[in-house]
Amino acid sequence: MENIEIFKALFLGFIEGLTEFLPISSTGHLILFGHIIDFQSDDGRVFEVVIQLGAILAVCWLYRKKIFDLIKGFFSGDPEARHFAISVIIAFIPAVVIGVLAVDFIKQVLFSPLIVAIALIIGGLIIFWVESKQFEHKTTEATAITFKQALIVGFVQCVAMIPGTSRSGATIVGGMFAGLSRKAATEFSFFLAMPTMLGAATYDLIRNADVLTQDNLLNISLGFVTAFIAALLVVQALVRFVEKHTLRVFAWYRIILGVIIMIVLF
Repeated sequence: MENIEIFKALFLGFIEGLTEFLPISSTGHLILFGHIIDFQSDDGRVFEVVIQLGAILAVCWLYRKKIFDLIKGFFSGDPEARHFAISVIIAFIPAVVIGVLAVDFIKQVLFSPLIVAIALIIGGLIIFWVESKQFEHKTTEATAITFKQALIVGFVQCVAMIPGTSRSGATIVGGMFAGLSRKAATEFSFFLAMPTMLGAATYDLIRNADVLTQDNLLNISLGFVTAFIAALLVVQALVRFVEKHTLRVFAWYRIILGVIIMIVLF
């Protein structure tokens, strides 16, 4: 494998870790930068999906104590721990059903810079709208999320299957719309990402095992490691940021980037 391909894989891994938990669409950025640097991904786009595991592993590491306490509480009969675990499962189910049914259409039709640009702009406008409404935050802790709120977040997450939408952006905005505080919505988004991204990566690996080569595996490994390191730097900073600021700066970024892409394309 040529050195230039190694640097491309490292670069895209960094982009993944940097953008995965920001409401600006990591998949959209991978598609865009992949086109810019002419990165040759496999036909099933397994690289883009599996390196997300590096980012989600960073969250697991940062929240390891809370995860351990929740697991321990779940099996010891702690009502709060069981309630939260069930809430995550409820929010996860819509993505499983819709993802399995629509995965081929999404990858074959929607993975394009034009779709990314449109989704970035629309998503930015929605963030502005949600922030302007100032919904009542009935739930200030992620562990106190109701089943109804979890289901709303779960369905909103499915919209993020459109590249450029942003899984984290959709779940955070969906949580705020459902009555969660910005911080609670962000933390629930992290926990929901664990089964969602792990499931997507495992499913794609099984379906596309035949397209994996030694070069692909090396690409994935390099991207995985750099995504892990970059996500470590982003996650805690994002939580601190949303406690004191709105998401409008990300909305502006999305709209400006989307407009630039549209200008370049047309």
